[in-house]
Amino acid sequence: MKWNHRLEQWLLDAQTREHVAASSKQTGSLGYDPWGFHLDVNRVGLGLMKWVYERYYRTEAIGLEHVPTHGRVLVISNHSGFLPMDGVLIGVAMALNPNGARLPRAMIERFFPTVPYLGNMMNGLGAVLGDVHNCRDMLLHEEAVIVFPEGARGTGKGWKNRYNLQRFGLGFMHLAMETQTPILPVGIAGCEESFPMFGDIPSLARMMAVPYIPLGLPFLPSKVVMHFGPLMHFDNNNTSETSVQRKVHEVRSTIEHLVQKSRALRSVNRD
Repeated sequence: MKWNHRLEQWLLDAQTREHVAASSKQTGSLGYDPWGFHLDVNRVGLGLMKWVYERYYRTEAIGLEHVPTHGRVLVISNHSGFLPMDGVLIGVAMALNPNGARLPRAMIERFFPTVPYLGNMMNGLGAVLGDVHNCRDMLLHEEAVIVFPEGARGTGKGWKNRYNLQRFGLGFMHLAMETQTPILPVGIAGCEESFPMFGDIPSLARMMAVPYIPLGLPFLPSKVVMHFGPLMHFDNNNTSETSVQRKVHEVRSTIEHLVQKSRALRSVNRD
């Protein structure tokens, strides 16, 4: 038995392995999909992050009944904390969803794949370079794709602007309309407190060709609450920029509302 199978069996109980195996995720005979996802690597990662999700962050996921168990979907969320733990936690919540497991892909910033070894590992776990062609192809293959329209603006906004959603890019809406993909809005609270950023070093960031070099505290214990809202559908009848911006604003406003609901629940159930 390969080491990864042994590790997977040690990290995940039989019930969870069966639950995840029943997901609609399709891979080839070697366990890979066309974008680098590897089933064994993903399950080892899930086993490691399951403890973090349940014990360290004591994550509460509300509204998982809205997550479709098959078919294309864009998972759109706020982005917070200077490391992208929110994407990991969304992925774990969807994989462990009692209504049916879903193994999503996540769009990541372009600098991540340039880090030695990190790019291949993140591909195996389910992350993909945040390229419009990648996203479109995955949606046409009926994947669930996590996108953070704030991008680095969300993770690098700093502690004083915590929970203030930054400008949303329009690309995700163009893709949703073009491919007739429903949008699953998510609002997360708690990652800001786990990765507070109090400043950055712009000159070093420019030298290293990354969006920012954070000055902050990583992996602080912090209860995380996330709300999944009902699916949102947008037709492709009017593709003017004004129409697209209006639809993006609708999604952004929905996520702001879900974030506030998550913050309120988190303040009640913090202990």
